[in-house]
Amino acid sequence: MGNAKKVITYAAIVFVLYTIITSPARAADLVQIGFEGISDAAQGVGTFMTELIS
Repeated sequence: MGNAKKVITYAAIVFVLYTIITSPARAADLVQIGFEGISDAAQGVGTFMTELIS
């Protein structure tokens, strides 16, 4: 099981590096979309907590 986890991790790293090298503009777009999603989620949690307190 430990070897499978290592292989999957290495494969993911290789895939990310390949994506960055072959299409840096698309990779930047994907990172931006990911950070926007995280930001939206954090804002949603903040709004929810604020409404609980009010």
